[in-house]
Amino acid sequence: MGVDREGGARRRPVRAVAYAACGVVLLAGCASMPDSGDLQDVESTPRQDTQVRVFAMPPRDDAPPSEIVQGFLEALTSDDPHYATARQYLTAAASQRWKPELSTTVLANGPDVQADHTGGRDDTDDYAFTLTGSRVARVDAQQSYTPLSGPYSQPVHLTRDRKTGQWRIDGLPQGVVMGQSDFQRNYMSVNKYYFASNTKAGSGTQPTAVADPVYVRRRVDAMTQMVRSLLNGPTRWLGPVVRSSFPTGTALKKGVTSLTPDDQNKLTVPLNEKASRVGREKCYEMATQLLFTLQNLTPTVDTVAVQRADGTSLCTLGEDRAEAVASRGSVKRPEYLYFVDDKRRLVRIAGGSAGTSAAPVPGAFGEGAQQLRSAAVSWDERTAAGVGFDGKSLYVGSLVSGGSLGEPVLRSRGKTENDRLTTPSWDAHGDLWVADRDPAHPRLLVLEQGAGQPLDVKIPGLNGRINAVRVAADGVRIALVVEKDGKRSLLIGRIEREEKSGERPVVSVLELRSAAPELEDVTAMSWAGDSRLVVAGREQGGVQTMLYVQVDGSTPEGPAPAAVTGVKSIAASEDDRLPLVAYSAEDGIVRLPSGAQWQKVVKDGSAPVYPG
Repeated sequence: MGVDREGGARRRPVRAVAYAACGVVLLAGCASMPDSGDLQDVESTPRQDTQVRVFAMPPRDDAPPSEIVQGFLEALTSDDPHYATARQYLTAAASQRWKPELSTTVLANGPDVQADHTGGRDDTDDYAFTLTGSRVARVDAQQSYTPLSGPYSQPVHLTRDRKTGQWRIDGLPQGVVMGQSDFQRNYMSVNKYYFASNTKAGSGTQPTAVADPVYVRRRVDAMTQMVRSLLNGPTRWLGPVVRSSFPTGTALKKGVTSLTPDDQNKLTVPLNEKASRVGREKCYEMATQLLFTLQNLTPTVDTVAVQRADGTSLCTLGEDRAEAVASRGSVKRPEYLYFVDDKRRLVRIAGGSAGTSAAPVPGAFGEGAQQLRSAAVSWDERTAAGVGFDGKSLYVGSLVSGGSLGEPVLRSRGKTENDRLTTPSWDAHGDLWVADRDPAHPRLLVLEQGAGQPLDVKIPGLNGRINAVRVAADGVRIALVVEKDGKRSLLIGRIEREEKSGERPVVSVLELRSAAPELEDVTAMSWAGDSRLVVAGREQGGVQTMLYVQVDGSTPEGPAPAAVTGVKSIAASEDDRLPLVAYSAEDGIVRLPSGAQWQKVVKDGSAPVYPG
């Protein structure tokens, strides 16, 4: 990326040297090349092999200003851990001021370079450029991703050293800037894990793990990056609803610069004095946070050993023990898939089954005592909630033989079916969430333990009417489809509860943010992992699609599911070993097993759901 002459705005091909034996690529920019060895022309940094290491070339002698800017931008996309080569394009003072770790700005096609003028302070020792482009996203100092839009424009100033005669950059924006393809090659999204703050260490209640996705540089010791990021604490958005078991100020032991698992897949993590006095149970929680985080990065770590600064052991934890220390949505394997059959009853199929024969659930919902439009099943699969066929009434009942429904726990006054209750959703605490779409009184409601007087949920900043509700397995994040001016968007909010003795809790959903900015109309969604959702909708321009999205609005690696025509609802388990299921007006209930094509389950069925 860069310019091909002063005043130019187009990029020219970059020559790169690939050393296949050691997996190294040198970004040359406009620098001179060796005259021997294997050479390969590329239009941009290669992305095919994610194991290829990329290093930048330093500025050549007497390089003109445009070449200096281009070489600097290319160096930003390299795998140089501390940007040492990029700093060679800066003056000493600029290098000292520049802090690349403050942010990474992602542009659609990389920065274009526009020459502004020569002259200024000195006609012969001055040159200025402007970096321009279309913003896609920003990764902040906490490594948190935020989608962005709109133009990008930042000045770059160069000066010529009067002693050496070499051009160097003396004014530049803070942070790093690169194109989207370079960002995808250089960075990857990894979940770090904390605990829902309503479960305390040593309380006797198993804490719930909450995923906090961050972006790290893919080939710059990602394991050590992730441990440091975990120790630094949760990102700002998630921080109010999670806790870390690491004492404040905990860091890697002084002098530890890199972490590597041994040949037994055990990673030893030496910590500073801040963690030296933690008890055994708290240490197990610390090790669980480490293990969940590292296993999201790589499957090669199955044991974590936490050490004091003096080298003595605090605790050692294997993956089997970690699952006993904390619960995590992605390892909760549902027993059944549920849906509403042609008799408007709630029926189920074994979760891992390839069969198509469904049986009515035990109890009133399976007996057809009340015809259903949609339903939700609690995480323990002992209780269900169902919306009546006309959308007016919400019922709750046990999934046991002989159980009765009784009176509705909630009624909507909406005049039409589309102005009444949404499909409900259960959280990890056993509370039931549902939205009433009545235009006269639209609201989000939560029923504690699925019963009693509903609580009105406060949602500051909500602009539109809620069309769909899904609570994450961790119980602290919620996905909402919100309709405004005929368009439906997917928003993620943080659930906060304010509890006062003797009073009912105040429940709020705060800091809504877009999770699928590329879709202009969302028709269905479901959680599909600890920090991932599957979404069906229409892209800008009217193309129907189905895709996976991260809670931070980024797109995860890997293929998107094949689209299904006329999707009305989607069911996905946070355990990705279970198939994706959808309801299509044309095909009925269909499912997508891993590595296979969509398969019909039943033609006459609707509203598929996994527990939650």
